[in-house]
Amino acid sequence: MRRCSGSIRLAVLFLSFGYLIPGASAQVDRIVIAAGTDEDHALQAISSEQDPQKKLAMYEEFVQKFSSNPAAAAYGNWQISQAYQATGDLQKALDYGDKALAGSPHNLDILVSQGSVAQQVKNNAKLMDYAAKGGEICQSIAKQPKPEGMSDEDFARKVADEKTAAQNSCDFLETSGFNAITSETDPKSRMADIERFTAAFPDSKFQDQISNYALDALSQLKDNARLVAYAEKTLAANPNSQPALLLLANFYGDDNKAGSAAKAIGYSQKLIEAAKADAPDADKARKIYAGVGHNTLGFVYLKQEKTMAAIPELKSAASLLKGQDEAQYARALYGLGFAYGKLNKLTEAREVLTEAVKMQSPWQAMSQDLLAKVNAARAKGK
Repeated sequence: MRRCSGSIRLAVLFLSFGYLIPGASAQVDRIVIAAGTDEDHALQAISSEQDPQKKLAMYEEFVQKFSSNPAAAAYGNWQISQAYQATGDLQKALDYGDKALAGSPHNLDILVSQGSVAQQVKNNAKLMDYAAKGGEICQSIAKQPKPEGMSDEDFARKVADEKTAAQNSCDFLETSGFNAITSETDPKSRMADIERFTAAFPDSKFQDQISNYALDALSQLKDNARLVAYAEKTLAANPNSQPALLLLANFYGDDNKAGSAAKAIGYSQKLIEAAKADAPDADKARKIYAGVGHNTLGFVYLKQEKTMAAIPELKSAASLLKGQDEAQYARALYGLGFAYGKLNKLTEAREVLTEAVKMQSPWQAMSQDLLAKVNAARAKGK
């Protein structure tokens, strides 16, 4: 029995891919051409042909002649796809590759080949199709039923070997799916891609980044209910997810419903703890997360008329955010100016507000208005 490789250059070698009847299993398909058959003889003749155009014509004839043999047709279409990819005719490469997938739908090697073509042509919709399908297949390896009569030890070894054999393909498809998400700019389409990706790769190494993109997409869509649900789901899987903690802290900090302030405080404190901004290895992102956590705490305390409690939080925020995030730094300064003003500490208020008005930020105009009031109050005090 001959096993056919995916490379047109290596067709003569007949490497291990194997073939399963489509629909019979969700496991990995293998394309196998039995040695000594007419299909085998035809492939040997094709592999001996050196002229690319003649070889392509021979593969097309091979597909037509053996169309009733799904394995042969899938392999022939795959080789035609790779031939067109090599010449730069990427649309034909995609079309023939899809024909190959129709005959061998759970074939990781064909999916990888198609993913490569989709990347070249920048067809993210197709790329996500291949990645999602590939993820399902990769998951199926561990979920396959144990063959009757096989020992647990032998079955565990079989699954481990299959995982190892598929690892490179699974990694490629997972990375390709992630790249498709990062390239998508429409939030609705991006969220749809994310949902497909997370179902296909539930334990993805890109889980944290995917959560960030999901939360950002839902924020743009202004779908607050879905946003909160996704953030809470993220925290259920990863209680220290800083993007999710940040989102929920800010959401409840802005919300005026009963109980929201307490939730905002809780999530902010968890965010500060998770960021560990005072650790020696704390990077810019972690400092910003912690700084925003302190900022949110400070503003919640201001809403609660807990001015004395707000000031140390806002000071911590300003210290962490200076030179890191100008908008959030300006927010902290405005909050401090407001708090100092309420306590009639006008000199301190003037100092921080003077700094805030120097920066182009959403808080600049508000800081200017508050600074004018502080200066007027100081003038009256004289």
